[in-house]
Amino acid sequence: MAKETTNTSDVIAKELRIAKIDGKMLRSMIICGANRLTANTARINALNVFPVPDGDTGTNMSLTAIAAAREVEKITENDILAVSKAAASGALRGGRGNSGVIFSQLFRGFSKSLENANAKTIGSAEFAAALANASKTAYKAVMYPQEGTMLTVARHVGEIAEKTNKGFKDIEAFANELHAAGQVILKKTPDMLPVLKQAGVVDSGGEGLVVFFAGAIEGMRVQNPKVVTDSEQGQTEGSYADFASHALGTINPEDITFGYCTEFLIVTSNFSEMASNRLKAYLETMGDSVALVSDDDFVKVHVHTENPGKVLEKAMAIGPLDGIKIDNMRVQYAEQTAAASVAPTAAPPAELKEIGVVAVVSGDGFKEIFQELGADFIIEGGQTMNPSAEDIAHGVAQVHAKNVIILPNNKNITLAAQQATYLCEGKNVSVIETKSLPQGISAMICYMPDSTLNENLDTMQESMANVRTGQITNAVRDTTYNGQDVREGDYIGILDGKIICSHEELDIAAKELINAMMQDSPPMFTIFTGADAQGDDTTSLSIQGYLQENYSDCELDVAHGGQAVYHYIFSAE
Repeated sequence: MAKETTNTSDVIAKELRIAKIDGKMLRSMIICGANRLTANTARINALNVFPVPDGDTGTNMSLTAIAAAREVEKITENDILAVSKAAASGALRGGRGNSGVIFSQLFRGFSKSLENANAKTIGSAEFAAALANASKTAYKAVMYPQEGTMLTVARHVGEIAEKTNKGFKDIEAFANELHAAGQVILKKTPDMLPVLKQAGVVDSGGEGLVVFFAGAIEGMRVQNPKVVTDSEQGQTEGSYADFASHALGTINPEDITFGYCTEFLIVTSNFSEMASNRLKAYLETMGDSVALVSDDDFVKVHVHTENPGKVLEKAMAIGPLDGIKIDNMRVQYAEQTAAASVAPTAAPPAELKEIGVVAVVSGDGFKEIFQELGADFIIEGGQTMNPSAEDIAHGVAQVHAKNVIILPNNKNITLAAQQATYLCEGKNVSVIETKSLPQGISAMICYMPDSTLNENLDTMQESMANVRTGQITNAVRDTTYNGQDVREGDYIGILDGKIICSHEELDIAAKELINAMMQDSPPMFTIFTGADAQGDDTTSLSIQGYLQENYSDCELDVAHGGQAVYHYIFSAE
């Protein structure tokens, strides 16, 4: 009998060879992979080639993995097909950003392979086939797949798996070999994408994939793990918690099992690990989303429960309570849903109208503009707040129309919008691939509710194609991109997704960007001021004066956008 090397019952003895993966092990692998990814979110975000504050590959992949892990956490039986389907469903609905949506397709392809094989357990051969099919499925989801990305890492691992699986009887050893192969190909991604080499980084999505795989291998040896949120991992960005709060309005109130978000401090010292484990075990019987953080003088508790009184009574036996905060999440749901509605009427119209529009928008000024132009439902998102496919599908469901047009208004939301179309029932949903808010505005100006769907799709797409978008923000690190030497803190000018200038002075960077945008002498130019900028501040006035002096034939407009991250967004058309 193998000698156990640990006293912890949650870990399988290391000496035992793992020949097969069953449902419980796959469940553990997915949860541990998600936890590892969550713990490394900030580091993966920092690898984004674009040196702007909205680099969020790690955040998007982490939230997608968490969505998958939350679903598999509900599966208690040892059914590998149920686990894989739950993961694929969770990732599909929770996929955020391009990286998250591609990641979700890996889950889908993996699950489909197991379903086709009608697997009860999987060994090295079935594991290899599932990894290979995961890669193929993800490639199909991207119209123009690019090498040197997470797709390359996934494909390479799948190919190595198919070539080498016959020599392994221990699937853990096999997985470790594949992880090593993933690390090797990840290091080569800068040779495939010049922008990675210029920035001196590997592909962030590929890194996320390798990190998840490492956590999944770790999960082969762990029994009954729990999904760890970013707050428990010590993350400081607040990405998961902030988005969860933002997206509360998209939750069905019937899905809120534990309705009271309960937080408080227990004033106590010398809180032992045993006492912490006992309290946590009790809280898990009372609800979910349990988090305990202890300091020398207090313990901070967070739990979602139906019985906050009982929770507080239990805590009072440990020590005095302070900072008690109890929120009724069902009431919050109702309030946020009402606030999110573009036209909150007492009841929807009796007849479905022909066409409606859902727009993803960042900034209070842009939100107002899209509402005035006739958008039926606004999803507040963009930058590091990318909505999931499920969030977008929920927005579509709120529109009382037979046909719904989605405007993602951000290239990183396009795949999630397209994925949302598969989640919408009873409506014909189309996505116009607007890559910026100015493109979305141009499309909305041409929107004619009384015209046919095809007429609107044609005119809106044609209109937005004539728009050039400029953005001014600060670089978050030193890099070389598109031939530009960029220093951390510099103001960078971005034209249609490419950095074209960098300067330590805001107005100089803005003027260089304007010159590039005005080369084709567009008749209209609009300045959208950001959340921290005012239309009449010194820089705005300087920019306006420069345009009026040097491009007097151009019609100039200034509007409040209210967007985060970008000081100014320019539109030329």
